Amino acid sequence: MIVFVGRGRGGLTAAQRADVMGMAQTWLKEGTGGISIDMPVDTPNARAAADTLREIQATFAAAGIPPRGIAVRQYRPEDPRHMAAIRLTYPKITATAGPCGLWPDDLGPSVNNKGYFDNKPYYNFGCSNQRNMAAMIDNPSDLVQPRTETPVYTMRRNAAFEKYRKGTSTTTDYPESEKAKLSGTK
Repeated sequence: MIVFVGRGRGGLTAAQRADVMGMAQTWLKEGTGGISIDMPVDTPNARAAADTLREIQATFAAAGIPPRGIAVRQYRPEDPRHMAAIRLTYPKITATAGPCGLWPDDLGPSVNNKGYFDNKPYYNFGCSNQRNMAAMIDNPSDLVQPRTETPVYTMRRNAAFEKYRKGTSTTTDYPESEKAKLSGTK
Protein backbone atom coordinates (compact mmCIF):
# COMPACT_ATOMS: atom_id res chain seq x y z
CA MET A 1 0.00 0.00 0.00
CA ILE A 2 1.24 3.48 -0.77
CA VAL A 3 0.40 6.50 1.39
CA PHE A 4 0.92 9.79 -0.41
CA VAL A 5 2.10 12.62 1.81
CA GLY A 6 2.06 16.32 0.94
CA ARG A 7 4.64 18.88 1.93
CA GLY A 8 2.77 21.08 4.38
CA ARG A 9 0.35 18.60 5.88
CA GLY A 10 1.26 15.65 8.05
CA GLY A 11 -1.10 12.92 9.09
CA LEU A 12 -3.62 10.80 7.27
CA THR A 13 -6.75 11.84 5.45
CA ALA A 14 -9.99 10.07 6.37
CA ALA A 15 -9.73 7.82 3.31
CA GLN A 16 -6.07 6.98 4.03
CA ARG A 17 -6.91 6.22 7.66
CA ALA A 18 -9.62 3.79 6.53
CA ASP A 19 -7.20 2.16 4.06
CA VAL A 20 -4.50 1.76 6.73
CA MET A 21 -7.03 0.28 9.17
CA GLY A 22 -8.25 -2.09 6.44
CA MET A 23 -4.68 -3.19 5.74
CA ALA A 24 -4.12 -3.80 9.46
CA GLN A 25 -7.23 -5.97 9.69
CA THR A 26 -6.22 -7.90 6.59
CA TRP A 27 -2.72 -8.40 8.01
CA LEU A 28 -4.21 -9.85 11.20
CA LYS A 29 -6.04 -12.46 9.08
CA GLU A 30 -3.46 -13.37 6.46
CA GLY A 31 -0.08 -11.84 7.30
CA THR A 32 2.81 -14.29 7.59
CA GLY A 33 5.50 -11.81 8.55
CA GLY A 34 5.94 -8.33 9.92
CA ILE A 35 4.77 -5.12 8.30
CA SER A 36 7.51 -3.04 6.67
CA ILE A 37 7.09 0.70 6.54
CA ASP A 38 9.43 2.39 4.04
CA MET A 39 9.94 6.03 5.01
CA PRO A 40 11.37 8.61 2.61
CA VAL A 41 14.35 10.63 3.85
CA ASP A 42 15.96 13.81 2.50
CA THR A 43 12.81 14.86 0.64
CA PRO A 44 10.75 18.08 0.84
CA ASN A 45 7.98 16.17 2.64
CA ALA A 46 10.18 14.29 5.15
CA ARG A 47 8.78 16.19 8.16
CA ALA A 48 5.15 15.62 7.07
CA ALA A 49 5.98 11.96 6.42
CA ALA A 50 7.31 11.62 9.99
CA ASP A 51 4.01 13.01 11.33
CA THR A 52 2.10 10.61 9.10
CA LEU A 53 4.25 7.70 10.31
CA ARG A 54 3.19 8.35 13.90
CA GLU A 55 -0.47 8.27 12.89
CA ILE A 56 0.03 5.06 10.89
CA GLN A 57 1.68 3.42 13.91
CA ALA A 58 -1.18 4.59 16.16
CA THR A 59 -3.72 3.17 13.71
CA PHE A 60 -1.88 -0.16 13.65
CA ALA A 61 -1.77 -0.21 17.46
CA ALA A 62 -5.52 0.49 17.61
CA ALA A 63 -6.11 -2.45 15.25
CA GLY A 64 -4.17 -4.77 17.57
CA ILE A 65 -0.86 -5.07 15.71
CA PRO A 66 1.98 -5.40 18.22
CA PRO A 67 4.82 -2.87 17.88
CA ARG A 68 7.32 -5.71 17.34
CA GLY A 69 5.35 -6.66 14.21
CA ILE A 70 6.26 -3.37 12.53
CA ALA A 71 9.66 -2.49 11.06
CA VAL A 72 10.41 1.04 9.85
CA ARG A 73 13.05 1.35 7.13
CA GLN A 74 14.34 4.47 5.46
CA TYR A 75 14.76 4.85 1.72
CA ARG A 76 16.08 7.55 -0.53
CA PRO A 77 13.98 8.21 -3.63
CA GLU A 78 15.65 8.44 -7.04
CA ASP A 79 14.91 12.15 -7.29
CA PRO A 80 15.01 13.71 -3.80
CA ARG A 81 13.37 16.93 -5.07
CA HIS A 82 10.05 15.13 -5.48
CA MET A 83 7.75 14.24 -2.63
CA ALA A 84 8.04 10.56 -1.95
CA ALA A 85 5.35 8.33 -0.50
CA ILE A 86 5.31 6.01 2.50
CA ARG A 87 5.18 2.37 1.43
CA LEU A 88 3.50 -0.29 3.59
CA THR A 89 4.11 -3.95 2.75
CA TYR A 90 3.90 -7.38 4.35
CA PRO A 91 4.50 -10.93 3.11
CA LYS A 92 1.64 -13.39 2.75
CA ILE A 93 1.27 -16.93 1.51
CA THR A 94 -0.23 -17.40 -1.93
CA ALA A 95 -1.22 -20.58 -3.71
CA THR A 96 0.33 -20.87 -7.16
CA ALA A 97 0.83 -23.58 -9.73
CA GLY A 98 3.51 -23.75 -12.38
CA PRO A 99 2.97 -22.43 -15.88
CA CYS A 100 1.20 -24.57 -18.45
CA GLY A 101 2.14 -24.70 -22.07
CA LEU A 102 4.01 -27.85 -23.18
CA TRP A 103 1.82 -29.30 -25.93
CA PRO A 104 4.03 -31.32 -28.29
CA ASP A 105 1.15 -33.38 -29.76
CA ASP A 106 -2.51 -32.99 -30.60
CA LEU A 107 -4.84 -34.29 -27.91
CA GLY A 108 -7.46 -35.81 -30.18
CA PRO A 109 -7.15 -38.68 -32.65
CA SER A 110 -5.07 -37.64 -35.62
CA VAL A 111 -2.37 -38.86 -37.94
CA ASN A 112 0.27 -37.17 -35.74
CA ASN A 113 -1.02 -38.57 -32.43
CA LYS A 114 -0.49 -42.32 -32.73
CA GLY A 115 -0.69 -42.83 -28.93
CA TYR A 116 -4.25 -41.50 -28.63
CA PHE A 117 -5.73 -44.97 -28.09
CA ASP A 118 -3.08 -45.95 -25.48
CA ASN A 119 -5.12 -44.30 -22.69
CA LYS A 120 -2.14 -42.49 -21.17
CA PRO A 121 -2.17 -39.04 -19.57
CA TYR A 122 -1.21 -36.25 -21.94
CA TYR A 123 1.27 -33.43 -21.40
CA ASN A 124 0.21 -30.86 -18.79
CA PHE A 125 -2.56 -33.17 -17.59
CA GLY A 126 -4.47 -31.26 -14.89
CA CYS A 127 -2.32 -28.14 -15.14
CA SER A 128 -5.16 -25.74 -15.88
CA ASN A 129 -7.23 -27.34 -13.12
CA GLN A 130 -4.38 -26.81 -10.63
CA ARG A 131 -3.92 -23.19 -11.71
CA ASN A 132 -7.64 -22.46 -11.41
CA MET A 133 -7.80 -24.15 -8.00
CA ALA A 134 -4.83 -22.09 -6.79
CA ALA A 135 -6.54 -18.90 -7.98
CA MET A 136 -9.71 -19.77 -6.02
CA ILE A 137 -8.03 -20.53 -2.69
CA ASP A 138 -9.07 -17.95 -0.09
CA ASN A 139 -6.46 -18.81 2.52
CA PRO A 140 -3.61 -21.02 1.26
CA SER A 141 -2.75 -22.14 4.79
CA ASP A 142 -6.05 -24.09 4.71
CA LEU A 143 -4.27 -26.53 2.38
CA VAL A 144 -1.74 -27.26 5.13
CA GLN A 145 -3.90 -27.31 8.25
CA PRO A 146 -7.59 -26.68 8.95
CA ARG A 147 -8.93 -23.57 10.61
CA THR A 148 -10.13 -23.67 14.19
CA GLU A 149 -13.82 -24.23 14.78
CA THR A 150 -16.09 -21.26 15.19
CA PRO A 151 -18.25 -20.99 18.32
CA VAL A 152 -21.62 -22.69 18.22
CA TYR A 153 -24.84 -20.75 17.72
CA THR A 154 -26.13 -21.29 21.26
CA MET A 155 -29.70 -20.06 20.75
CA ARG A 156 -30.31 -22.40 17.80
CA ARG A 157 -28.64 -25.30 19.58
CA ASN A 158 -30.77 -24.78 22.71
CA ALA A 159 -33.95 -24.64 20.60
CA ALA A 160 -33.02 -27.90 18.86
CA PHE A 161 -32.23 -29.63 22.20
CA GLU A 162 -35.53 -28.45 23.64
CA LYS A 163 -37.44 -29.90 20.66
CA TYR A 164 -35.47 -33.15 21.04
CA ARG A 165 -36.33 -33.41 24.75
CA LYS A 166 -40.04 -32.92 23.94
CA GLY A 167 -39.87 -35.56 21.20
CA THR A 168 -40.79 -33.22 18.36
CA SER A 169 -39.01 -32.90 15.04
CA THR A 170 -35.78 -30.86 15.21
CA THR A 171 -35.87 -29.84 11.56
CA THR A 172 -36.39 -26.21 10.65
CA ASP A 173 -39.67 -25.50 8.87
CA TYR A 174 -39.74 -23.01 6.03
CA PRO A 175 -43.36 -22.09 5.20
CA GLU A 176 -42.32 -20.29 2.01
CA SER A 177 -40.96 -23.58 0.61
CA GLU A 178 -44.53 -24.59 -0.31
CA LYS A 179 -44.71 -21.63 -2.70
CA ALA A 180 -41.64 -22.80 -4.60
CA LYS A 181 -43.10 -26.18 -5.61
CA LEU A 182 -43.72 -26.67 -9.30
CA SER A 183 -46.61 -29.09 -8.84
CA GLY A 184 -48.96 -30.34 -6.16
CA THR A 185 -47.64 -33.92 -6.33
CA LYS A 186 -45.28 -35.27 -3.72
